[in-house]
Amino acid sequence: MRGVVFDGKQVQVVDDLTVREPGPGEVLVAISAAGLCHSDLSVVDGTIPFPVPVVLGHEGAGVVEAVGAGVSHVTPGDHVALSTLANCGTCPECDRGRPTMCRQAIGRPGRPFGRGDRPVHQFACNSAFAERTVVKAVQAVRIPKDIPLSSAALIGCGVLTGVGAVLNRARVDRGDTVVVIGTGGIGLNVLQGARLAGALRIVAVDANPAKEAVARQFGATDFLTTAEGVRDLLPTGADHVFECVGRVELIRQAIDLLDRHGQAVLLGMPRATAEASFVVSSMFLDKAILGCRYGSSRPQRDIPLYAELYRQGRLLLDELVTATYPVEDFEKARADAEAGRVARGVLTF
Repeated sequence: MRGVVFDGKQVQVVDDLTVREPGPGEVLVAISAAGLCHSDLSVVDGTIPFPVPVVLGHEGAGVVEAVGAGVSHVTPGDHVALSTLANCGTCPECDRGRPTMCRQAIGRPGRPFGRGDRPVHQFACNSAFAERTVVKAVQAVRIPKDIPLSSAALIGCGVLTGVGAVLNRARVDRGDTVVVIGTGGIGLNVLQGARLAGALRIVAVDANPAKEAVARQFGATDFLTTAEGVRDLLPTGADHVFECVGRVELIRQAIDLLDRHGQAVLLGMPRATAEASFVVSSMFLDKAILGCRYGSSRPQRDIPLYAELYRQGRLLLDELVTATYPVEDFEKARADAEAGRVARGVLTF
């Protein structure tokens, strides 16, 4: 079968990939569409260290082909969106409703794929850039069949991360002020999460002025090309600032833009060894810096919620898909994503 494999030096679309059958508690999914996220590109450029060879992709949707023993919540033929959380479901963190903190879901890459006699790693417990993938049952979330799979694919990462950061982690409230630095796939979802939460002022900041129209479509009330103008709009600072790029100088800007009791939420992914600085005394007025993994999401709860909000016209998905590419055109999709020409490119199988 076809898949996108990174061997540590180059990315190739191969056609000799194999995947094993699902075992107990697992699901085999035929992937229909998968979003190209910057986390995939970060594996290629070394920002996210990962063992190789690896099948890339972690934001996908498709149709269940087979289930292993003990799986009953999905059956063959169901449409599913995939999450990256292969959480155990039984540890104290899972029991508290915090599956993103499950230690079984962090840093344990499996190797369900193969090329010839060589095993191939799975990225983010998912690897959606393949015609078929095997995931834990908890990762496969059934969705209505009337949702286009090319749009549903984006729920599993961009929407869960961006909207979840607003609703679950920051808990933005009605009337709050929000600044979003970076309006790529994650930033756009932060914008619409702030809109859903009832934020009064939502300021989008992006160096590319061409992104203003789509930022406003997703919920921005104001658009700036630099953060220097934020204080003109919000003289005392913002209640919430989301950094969605992953650059240390922007993290510092996010902290400096906070009002009293404000919180900076870090969503962008800098290199693993990156360090940021801030003025310590500026934090004593109940300000906070929040890390956020995967939107602090509970996928089996949140994915159906976001799917229904989409069906009601309250959450935008189709508008996120700015280009689709057959998997053979991965390099074009990658070039468009790296150049910022698309909010989210989607690979199709």
